[in-house]
Amino acid sequence: MPEEQKQELKYFVRIANTDLDGNKLVHNSLTKIKGINFMFSNAICSVAGIEKTKKTGYLTEDEAAKIDDIIKEPSKFRIPEWLFNRKRDPEDGTNKHLNGTNLTFTQENDIKMMKKIKSYKGVRHILGLPVRGQRTRSNFRRNKGKVMGVKRKEGSRAGRV
Repeated sequence: MPEEQKQELKYFVRIANTDLDGNKLVHNSLTKIKGINFMFSNAICSVAGIEKTKKTGYLTEDEAAKIDDIIKEPSKFRIPEWLFNRKRDPEDGTNKHLNGTNLTFTQENDIKMMKKIKSYKGVRHILGLPVRGQRTRSNFRRNKGKVMGVKRKEGSRAGRV
């Protein structure tokens, strides 16, 4: 702890092209990077040998660089593949972990491919309906920003008094 007192707190630390808050704990601030959840953040801290309770602002340049390297290529540092967010990539069949703009770009391309081949999920995306099996009777009544509400049948008088 005395080392941290001497070292000056950096209010912003840049890791993986993302500015992280220096006042938060390393474990929590790593989850602000798109594509990193709390389990992957925990694995990064364990592999890098950094205490999870250390504030991000007190990380040295070497520790920040080590975290950056782990995020770029987690398979080199023996992080288990079940933590990766892209298993068996359709293009090359490898297990990858994407983050930041690469993750966004890949997700958009996957949705475009599903729409192009007209898979069930692709058709649901095209129609703006829920993709993962949710019910649509009471939810998902918005259609491009406008609320539809409940539509009554023409001959029905049950709701009128």
